[in-house]
Amino acid sequence: MMRPTSPPANRRRLRRILLVGGSSLAVAGLIAAIVLVATHTQTFVQMISARPPAVGTVVVVPDESKAARALTEGEPPTAAETAATEYLAAQPTAYWLTPELDPADKVWDRIAHLAAEARDQDAALAVVVYGLPGRDCGNHSAGGLDEADYAIWTQRIGEALRNARDVQKIVVLEPDSLALAPECGNLADRGAQLSGAVDAMTGVDTWIYLDGGHSSWLPAEQMADLIRGIGVLDRVRGFATNVSNYQTTSAEFAYAHELSTLLEGAHAVIDTSRNGAGPDGAEWCNPPGRLVGEPGGTYGDDVVDTNLWIKPPGESDGECNGGPAAGVWWPEAAVELTRDVR
Repeated sequence: MMRPTSPPANRRRLRRILLVGGSSLAVAGLIAAIVLVATHTQTFVQMISARPPAVGTVVVVPDESKAARALTEGEPPTAAETAATEYLAAQPTAYWLTPELDPADKVWDRIAHLAAEARDQDAALAVVVYGLPGRDCGNHSAGGLDEADYAIWTQRIGEALRNARDVQKIVVLEPDSLALAPECGNLADRGAQLSGAVDAMTGVDTWIYLDGGHSSWLPAEQMADLIRGIGVLDRVRGFATNVSNYQTTSAEFAYAHELSTLLEGAHAVIDTSRNGAGPDGAEWCNPPGRLVGEPGGTYGDDVVDTNLWIKPPGESDGECNGGPAAGVWWPEAAVELTRDVR
């Protein structure tokens, strides 16, 4: 007995449905492939065009720095304080990310805002990540997160940095964390925390610098051992020296070269924000009579990528020599630091 056959019209309709469905799938696949190729191409272009900081690098002028906020929250009481605050608010300076001001649920927005400013200013985004457990060994800048929350916070920072793929990003990771570790007695914990933070923040055109102390702190051999012990030299650009300190630029260049030789050619950035008058002996906490140093992007060589303003001038080192709490805007200091440049 012969099976009934489908009417010719039904067969033609079925062929049309199959052809249309197949074409739609093919178009969707083609679009997906184009998007994938475009994304990978963009990432590849960004990777090959990425350049580390160098002489001439300009970092963003943050419109939410403490100097800028001091102006918007009411002018300082004297004309000199107003002029000093206005001057410092206009200078390219790294922005300090702390969990107290930029917690995990807000830090993405902060970095996105800084990235937008960097695009507008044709500048690099420069941040200091400062929230390590046991921060500052309980001294003037005590605080930070516990280990679990620190991992979450740094992961969020890394995600936000990677989202700004078109912006050059400079990260100074946890100043003083390594140079203080022998005194704090927590080197093993610091190693794991910093290594995790590096993993969390690594990305295209992101240049990470570990704590390198400064020329009048630990001997270069000891500092090199501390940096090497973290085990991330293959994933970072190098180290930052003189952060929040006052050593001369020439002393820091010599120290950076010595440290680099011990670290298989690691590179450096040097903080020149407050070293215009050099150090006041061994005093590191609000020493009187200091001056702002050379603007960022002025100096560099085959080891020192460049100098930067990392510590914002005008923010206190702590409750010492007449200063307010660490990180608080101090108009009197701003006046003193800028007396030769205003």
